[in-house]
Amino acid sequence: MTLQHIATESDWHAAQDAGTYPVSTRGQLIADVGFMHCSTPEQTAGVLQRFYADVVEPLLLLTLDEAALADHGLEIRWEPPAPGVIEEFPHIYGGNLPVVCVAGVERL
Repeated sequence: MTLQHIATESDWHAAQDAGTYPVSTRGQLIADVGFMHCSTPEQTAGVLQRFYADVVEPLLLLTLDEAALADHGLEIRWEPPAPGVIEEFPHIYGGNLPVVCVAGVERL
């Protein structure tokens, strides 16, 4: 299964300098939310439309390496994003994302 995360270009560049990516979702940190929001390729367009349509900064699509996530002690849990929502999304638990867990980056 391919896991993806939408990032702002500035957040991704800061993560590359720091070695870890601390963003859960737009405007929220993993430390505050408890996990990183992700999606599958089939879910990404909807997430982009619902939560990032008004963003003017360049956006990037990060593709995550599941084996690297496991190697760094990060856990993938499939959960609904909000109460009452049936569709489940992948959430990454265990702390900030090491940049080495990102297998690909493409501009959206």
